[in-house]
Amino acid sequence: VQLQASGGGLVQPGGSLRLSCAASGSIFSFRVMGWYRQAPGKQRELVASIDNGGTTRYADSVKGRFTISRDNAKNTAYLQMNVLKPEDTADHYCYATNGGRVYWGQGTQVTVSS
Repeated sequence: VQLQASGGGLVQPGGSLRLSCAASGSIFSFRVMGWYRQAPGKQRELVASIDNGGTTRYADSVKGRFTISRDNAKNTAYLQMNVLKPEDTADHYCYATNGGRVYWGQGTQVTVSS
């Protein structure tokens, strides 16, 4: 299974972006899907995750602004990012877990700047 991340770009503070993580196969078996991000000079940070029961988790820094979802019919997970701030600037990586294995997508860059 391969994961393809997309949707990053340059946006002004206060703007929105939606990241997508499309799997080459069914995501129905993925127990957890989510997003990490890493900014230059900073540690990797878990941004959000969603399990196959729909339970979501968010980093405190994005609560109330970001929403993670998954569409099993489209084999895709989404991260809707609203009210973006300059500190959200980072490479964002999607991942999925299945039976102890972790699959990673390539990074998609998010830049928040005026």
